[in-house]
Amino acid sequence: MVRLRDTAHQPVYRGSLIATSILTVVVLFVPVEAPGKPAQGRSIQEQSQDLADSATVQGSVRDSRGRPVAAATVFLQIKTGTQPLTTHTDSEGSYRFLALPEGVYTLRAEMAGYGEATFGPCVLGKKESKTIDLALESAPLSAPRNTLQGTSEGEKPQFYDEPEFTVAGVTEAMNPGGHGSDAILRTTEALAKETASLSVAPLNKESSSSGIAPALPSSTATEESLRKATEHERGNFDANRRLGKLLVDDGKAREALPYLKRASQLNPGDFENAYELALAYSDAAQYELAHTASLTLLARQDNSQQQQAQLHHLLGDVEEKLGNPLEAVREYQRAAELNPSEPNLFDWGTDLLVHRAYEPAIEVFTQGNRLFPRSTRMLAGLGVTWYARGAYDEAAQRLCEASDLNPDDPNPYIFLGKMQSVRTTQSDCAMERLGRFVRVQPESALANYYYALSLWNRHEISESEENLTQVESLLEKAVQFDPKFGAAYLQLGILYSERADAPRAIAAYQEAIKVNPELEEAHYRLAQAYSRTGEKSKAQAELRLYEQLSKKRSDEVEHQRREIQQFVYTLRAAPAGSAPR
Repeated sequence: MVRLRDTAHQPVYRGSLIATSILTVVVLFVPVEAPGKPAQGRSIQEQSQDLADSATVQGSVRDSRGRPVAAATVFLQIKTGTQPLTTHTDSEGSYRFLALPEGVYTLRAEMAGYGEATFGPCVLGKKESKTIDLALESAPLSAPRNTLQGTSEGEKPQFYDEPEFTVAGVTEAMNPGGHGSDAILRTTEALAKETASLSVAPLNKESSSSGIAPALPSSTATEESLRKATEHERGNFDANRRLGKLLVDDGKAREALPYLKRASQLNPGDFENAYELALAYSDAAQYELAHTASLTLLARQDNSQQQQAQLHHLLGDVEEKLGNPLEAVREYQRAAELNPSEPNLFDWGTDLLVHRAYEPAIEVFTQGNRLFPRSTRMLAGLGVTWYARGAYDEAAQRLCEASDLNPDDPNPYIFLGKMQSVRTTQSDCAMERLGRFVRVQPESALANYYYALSLWNRHEISESEENLTQVESLLEKAVQFDPKFGAAYLQLGILYSERADAPRAIAAYQEAIKVNPELEEAHYRLAQAYSRTGEKSKAQAELRLYEQLSKKRSDEVEHQRREIQQFVYTLRAAPAGSAPR
């Protein structure tokens, strides 16, 4: 996997990567003399200007458990045919290249027992400082690229386990599944959608090890330079391809299409450009064209197995957008069979989760966690799926483990908070982690809100005035940090109501409705408060609003449930002694 960091730009991630192996690689560069004009015969001012304009690339090499890989060899090459710069990682797995001229570079890392990882080509501008992180996985978990390419058609890589299920079809989701109350069911559905949203941007380093390196963050100057190049020389394949890819990576797919089409006409046989064109069609919501372009590429006989996996994954995305979930899940499965990378396994598991095939999703996420033990989103997906199955303690434990992998990542905490908010379970680990969420992000409205609910929901402390005071303080911080946090105002109103403080309860409910008029429970609670204070007409008005909103929401939820088709699957006989699903 490759992850980029830039002092001036946020990293841009692509859903799948062309990599030489399923590697997690983090790369820093060691000081070396930069290629360029010799110092002799040049003034101090010229040499100083070169240094002032020079760029830096840095990173570290680590294994799949996040441990530094010392003595790994790192090569940096400015263009094909030139002698690459070479260095080795130190005891911390770090290295660095300084005083680099602007240009297009290719990066490669090698280490005995790990295989080879490559990244690039990538554009490095003047004064840019980039960090490219690579994480190597050992050979038993990820075969080298030449081994994958040499695998015969239909043969699985040795580290891919045959699934114990078969998705046979889809059916209308008349019974959406799930366990417990409607509140739990709604929470399950919301968590499944939020898990799917994690596919857009991986949660951690291991999450990017899919097979195609993410693009470097682009600069305005680079885009302008490439635009000028394509205007000056329309027949320049490289300039059109690079500009098109840059625009796709920057989320400008429609702008990218003319350049990628032109590059495709100039060099129809270039796989990378053809793939970027198919991807641009998909990102521009031209799904039929993306589908056709992907199938055309799949028909080629010279694709590597990694490239085939890449195309099947893209087809999975496109089939979902076209409303063909059965075809989509099969494409995701085929991508994972060809290249069982973290993104491929995660997206396959997520598709199963969203379509309520919970047992198969648990199997895929479990395998993904085994292969990528430092992937927080894999553990998050596993936790959400266990929650959907009604195994609430198991769900909380997996999410607690996910939060431990990267304590600064808010997503596992938020998932835990949503589970706790419907009182399905009061896990000790969940309350501890939500307390840490507040310590890590003390000014986060969500952190304060979810920790308040966790404390409040604990039966043994719920009547303790000291703890209720802490709950009140946390909720007040939540609305202070986010004045439009309607749910926090609602909980404050409930707290005041339990203390028989009607005026403050009514004021809190009114504030909740003010910032979120669609918050149905706030109308219901306000109606109760008005009734207790003898304001019958106001109570009736709020009850009518509550009933209208409740019906509207129920209709919307039912419509959304019917739109999601449910997978029909069969489980094969599990081996003796295997864990129950």
